Amino acid sequence: MANDQSKQGMGGEPHQVSGGDDPRLTTNQGLVVSDDQNTLTVGPRGPQALEDFVMREKITHFDHERIPERVVHARGYGAHGYFEPYESAADLTKAAFLQDPKQRTPVFVRFSTVAGRAGSFDTARDVRGFAVKFYTSEGNYDLVGNNIPVFFIQDAIKFPDLIHSVKPAPDRDFPQAQSAHDTFWDFVSLSPESTHMLMWIMSDRAIPRSFRMMDGFGVHTFRMINAKGEAKFVKFHWRPKLGALSLVWDEAVTINGADPDFHRRDLWNSIQAGDFPEWDFCVQEFTEEEAEGFDFDVLDPTKIVPEEIVPLRRLGRMVLDRTVDNFFAETEQVAFCPSHVVPGIDFSNDPLLQGRLFSYLDTQLSRLGSPNFHQIPINQPKCPMQNFQRDGHMQMDVPTGRVANEPNSLDEGSPREDPERGFTSYPAEESGQKLRVRPESFADHYSQARQFYKSMTDPEKRHIAGGFAFELGKCKELKVRKRMLGRLQLVHEELHDAVAKKLGMEGEAEKLEPAAPVLDPDPSPALSQYAGFEGGMQGKKIGLLTTTGVDSQLYNALVEGAKQEGAEVALIAPKAGPIETSRGKELAPDDFLAGAPSALFDCVLVAPSSEGAEALMADPDAVNWVRNAYAHLKVIGVTKEAAPLLDKAQVDPGAKGVLTLRGADDIGQYLKGVAAQHRVWEREEAMS
Repeated sequence: MANDQSKQGMGGEPHQVSGGDDPRLTTNQGLVVSDDQNTLTVGPRGPQALEDFVMREKITHFDHERIPERVVHARGYGAHGYFEPYESAADLTKAAFLQDPKQRTPVFVRFSTVAGRAGSFDTARDVRGFAVKFYTSEGNYDLVGNNIPVFFIQDAIKFPDLIHSVKPAPDRDFPQAQSAHDTFWDFVSLSPESTHMLMWIMSDRAIPRSFRMMDGFGVHTFRMINAKGEAKFVKFHWRPKLGALSLVWDEAVTINGADPDFHRRDLWNSIQAGDFPEWDFCVQEFTEEEAEGFDFDVLDPTKIVPEEIVPLRRLGRMVLDRTVDNFFAETEQVAFCPSHVVPGIDFSNDPLLQGRLFSYLDTQLSRLGSPNFHQIPINQPKCPMQNFQRDGHMQMDVPTGRVANEPNSLDEGSPREDPERGFTSYPAEESGQKLRVRPESFADHYSQARQFYKSMTDPEKRHIAGGFAFELGKCKELKVRKRMLGRLQLVHEELHDAVAKKLGMEGEAEKLEPAAPVLDPDPSPALSQYAGFEGGMQGKKIGLLTTTGVDSQLYNALVEGAKQEGAEVALIAPKAGPIETSRGKELAPDDFLAGAPSALFDCVLVAPSSEGAEALMADPDAVNWVRNAYAHLKVIGVTKEAAPLLDKAQVDPGAKGVLTLRGADDIGQYLKGVAAQHRVWEREEAMS
């Protein structure tokens, strides 16, 4: 058995080393590996060396493990739209699509989960991919990010290990689309660099309400260069118009069973209804000199730049206004590569980004079977494209002429270089020894994790502790739990105590020493989803549980009021067949009671007729519908006919977020004053 003894590198990363007769880690050619944690770079913070055959072999093998389904981000959903800048950003970048407010750039966006297969469910606790392809006048630009601004690892060489740890165990092929198991938590508990990301993934950020209510981030530090050659570092952000809202855990679990396509259906339906999702495209911009003054390294992908240090600058907006015509041809065959950039946007030496520049292209060659994947319509640039690349599997073009090389003097119509308009890399000065090391500035793995926790509201803190406890409780290995409790103790004592209490493991945390002193940053309110949320009904879905004889005035007032607020009403009846209003108008239910749990809606209203109320009282599904809505912290409205249903569901009619409506005149109060809340957090505290 391999020696479990660990040593620490310069960046605080652990290295498990062999000893005695223990087996050595080797490449596929049998070469003993000296360092499996770090890619070969020019100096500790420099670019990666293409000659690193160890990293390339490991990543290449990983990229080709699954054919043809994506190894990661397999379950995805996409839509078309456009991007338009608010004003010229010429002071920051020469990228053409960011110059003219009158110019619309077509985009295609693919949202995805990371861990599950294509047939997994939408509301798993997971990172969400947020990839945008801009079809600019200068070529395609791919901003391939996530809904969380940091990542689990600092160096791309560790990506195969991370994904192998979270995927189903190779001997039993389960669990699917879950991280609540020993192999994942064993890996991350042995990788202190993962700690900050774990805070985000155990928060509600990992179970978003919808794609439309989800932040997006470029994760890495990039460069923007203007026409004068002046460069700044930037961090990319997408901010949803509807706000970044999430589900609660038990609600997400219920939805997984009731509607595994919950997020897909929501995006499709909203676009079909003309309720187009929209995001602000923002950057944080700062100079290299400013970055040197931060108490963290901007090249470290496990770190954010707090908005209190560098505020967001809004560059433009993205609107998704068209669904795909064919899921496979577009959503499945779209190929994103971080290396697809345009003049005015360039890379940094972030070691995770540097590895992705290689890995994504390699993956597309495997998945799509050809270097001609750019000829698939969804991947084709919308600007002129010409070069001397020829042939290859699945060649769809028919190039003409006798010349396929340059320089040449035989074809005066050949494409030529353009030093003025062509892409040129930023001339950053690089020097240093070729080393497998991580910079010491990467060694602080806990300070920003602590800042994240301190920035949360009390409900968010409870959910983070609950997430850790649930996942660690699924681990059978006590040593994994103890080690992870040791990590949490370094993040924040309060968090550790809450998780240890839930696990029944007080006082059992493994004593761990941080590789760098843990700082105590001030809270950053911008990190909280709910601290600044002002409420509102736009984009929300109201579940109306009713029966034949529903008050016609109340129904019409609800539908019209919801429309004015930008919300949608779903009519739920005891059975799937049509019902009639009190005035005899026939209504077709959107769903039936047993098939539409209250978890599918943002808030609910129970408004049966007097006779229908008696039937609902005798229906266990109706009782559970109300009881679960209360447990999931939703606003509940009931008419006087439905009031007895509250008693049967053990719901206090005077509880926070429970409103009894006297009739149609109270609909306005329900929509504006009560239902506009995302959740009734006070109720959760009372129930805990």
